Amino acid sequence: MVAILGASAASQTPQRILLVKTSSLGDVVHNLPIINDLRRHYPGARIDWLVEEGFAAIPTLHPGVSEVIPLAIRRWRKHLTEGGTWRQIGALRRHLRSAKYDVVLDTQGLVKSALFSRWAGNTRHGYDRSSIREPLAACAYTHTHAVSKSLHAVERNRQLAAATFGYTLDTPCDYGIQAAPLVAQWLPAEQPYAVLLTATSRDDKLWPEAHWLALGQQLAAKGVRCILPGGSPVERERASRIAAAIGGVAAPALDIATLAQLIAGARLVVGVDTGLTHLGAALGKPTLAIFCATDPGLTGVYATQPVVNLGGIGQAPTPAQVMAHCSAWL
Repeated sequence: MVAILGASAASQTPQRILLVKTSSLGDVVHNLPIINDLRRHYPGARIDWLVEEGFAAIPTLHPGVSEVIPLAIRRWRKHLTEGGTWRQIGALRRHLRSAKYDVVLDTQGLVKSALFSRWAGNTRHGYDRSSIREPLAACAYTHTHAVSKSLHAVERNRQLAAATFGYTLDTPCDYGIQAAPLVAQWLPAEQPYAVLLTATSRDDKLWPEAHWLALGQQLAAKGVRCILPGGSPVERERASRIAAAIGGVAAPALDIATLAQLIAGARLVVGVDTGLTHLGAALGKPTLAIFCATDPGLTGVYATQPVVNLGGIGQAPTPAQVMAHCSAWL
């Protein structure tokens, strides 16, 4: 249920809209369906997106985004004593102010995102104190909305946007993104492949290597080659080790845009609790998410095409359970 506190922006047709969702990768992916919702109601509006520079490739995948505006909070924090940092911050502030947005919608709900929202416009919407991640951030908005915390993150974002602009949600979730399948010499030629996302931000979210080996061997037996990306040296070493044991391919270091292309060409995606797994679901791929230390109820993979969340806190699924779903998709 959504309660609107203060006047809604629906009384006027907005021409310029700014979405503020800066990070992390999974959160940015979860914000994408808002674009399609807004486009249905305001087809002529300009919709911009303020996002951390490392994740800027995600909103660029959506044709409904007019401008992706990168910011560099993570980098700026490390160089606050340097003049160049403050010049970049000043340039961003001037850019946001000059855009003269009719409505600024902050779905991040953090003090830092609320600060940038204040720079961007006089009409600012966000979660109210009972719904938001950092209650102090709600003080920065001119309009606040109560949205149930029991909803999946995707639907919370969509409900907040619906309350902000005064429309009713009457269509299923649609991420609205697409990517051309990757063409690379190191990819298997004319053979279906599965992307295995073995890396995540916390060690307690990792699925045991022995489980990946068992899954990869069963996929190989069905004629599916396994591709294993990795970001850091430690992640790529793990990917190489698993790939060598199952006859798969350890992908070279790839940026997010290229990873999206890799996923776009996959037959299926299996990954741990990481943003790239959510990207697989958003790109319309059959996606299975493995949870070992977190609850998938509110932040699991979410889409209209086949997606599965397996496991939970202290309940890692077995390779047999994972393979049962993969076999059905194959």
